[in-house]
Amino acid sequence: MDFLETTMFPFKWFVSIIMVGFHEGLSAIGLPEASGWTWTLSIIGLVLVIRAALIPVFVKQIKAQRGMQLLQPDLKKLQDKYKGKTDQLSRQAMAQEQMAMYKKHGTNPFSACLPMLIQMPFFFALFQVLSGITAAKNEAEGIGAMSHEQVVQFDQSSIFGAPLSAALLYSDGNIAVTVLTIVMILAMTASQFITQKQIMAKNMSEEAMASPFMRQQKMMLYILPLVFGVGGINFPIGVLIYWTTTNLWTMGQQFFVIRRMPTPGSPAAKALAARRAAKGLPALPILSGNRDEGEATPAVVEPIGQRVQPQRKNRKKK
Repeated sequence: MDFLETTMFPFKWFVSIIMVGFHEGLSAIGLPEASGWTWTLSIIGLVLVIRAALIPVFVKQIKAQRGMQLLQPDLKKLQDKYKGKTDQLSRQAMAQEQMAMYKKHGTNPFSACLPMLIQMPFFFALFQVLSGITAAKNEAEGIGAMSHEQVVQFDQSSIFGAPLSAALLYSDGNIAVTVLTIVMILAMTASQFITQKQIMAKNMSEEAMASPFMRQQKMMLYILPLVFGVGGINFPIGVLIYWTTTNLWTMGQQFFVIRRMPTPGSPAAKALAARRAAKGLPALPILSGNRDEGEATPAVVEPIGQRVQPQRKNRKKK
């Protein structure tokens, strides 16, 4: 067993245990054991378990993104301070000041990638499980927590006539596999693109949009969907279902955050202020980058009510 296989071994067991657990539960309530839809729902159940477990990480990601956006004016001043200075001491001093700034505000530019990085081992584990279905069936073996019987069931299961373990690259001219794979790849890349696009279009201030960091983000907006789209021809249909479902989860999660807890100064924040004004509600207080986003809504009523009273006293004095 090589290093990669040893590293992926526990992830493969985790992925297969969750799938088998959902499969047995769905079979117990009457769904056919060998049905492709039963196994599809098991894969979706795997997504729900992993994404629910990652909610605390997502909250930290949002806080880090908020901090990075609010830091953009200070980062711009730091870049202007060292503009044109290419000697090693200046570059080192700039890097130290930048890291000190990140540490002070409890954020860093890599936090936005944290949920994806955590998900990747599970994604590759599922890829290995589904890619090894045919070999395990031929060798009369199981994979992880999946018994040989369940491996055979999965290998024979399909949706819309396309086996869940089949990939476009090895479809052997199967029209159902070709059509379903292309549809899933388009859904996967489109959901990923829309998720990132709505962040840039609605949840970033003008200062953040003008920063050099955002130029890199704009490049990634087009590069990542393209990479996953091209790589999708090698993914089994079950893996495409997993990745499309997790992208849809992310898109819904981002929509909720942008609508309810937008970044100050962003178009979404202005839209929220307009909605509250239309309902006769007071404006939300501006939160700092270190404040927990989950505290934004509950903290509104009392502080705002207290701030109004001094204004009334001033008016009486006049």
